[in-house]
Amino acid sequence: MAGGGSAIRGSRVGAGPMGEAERGQAAPRQTVTYFCAREHRSVVAFSVEAQAPESWDCPKCGLPASMDADNPPPAPKIEPYKTHLAYVKERRSDEEAAEILTEALKLLRSRRKSGDLIF
Repeated sequence: MAGGGSAIRGSRVGAGPMGEAERGQAAPRQTVTYFCAREHRSVVAFSVEAQAPESWDCPKCGLPASMDADNPPPAPKIEPYKTHLAYVKERRSDEEAAEILTEALKLLRSRRKSGDLIF
């Protein structure tokens, strides 16, 4: 006997002719078709008791999809990454930035004159 294991060959957990007799009847389902901007068509199954969502992410491309084949939702606008400086510039004008810099330098110089250790 090669292998010497005690496993039963050709079987696995859950294998066998059990079918619906052991698992029970499948819940009644409804299918809903969604359409994305790239003309992909996705059929999704839901329980009959569930309310199908208005939109669904396309499993092929990830764009939003809706049930309206003639007017699928547009692709979301991707905004470029903003740096911290870009957010600061949205809140402060150049004049305000110059004032803040002047105040900070004045404070730094006064601390140096008084002998504070500044790293």
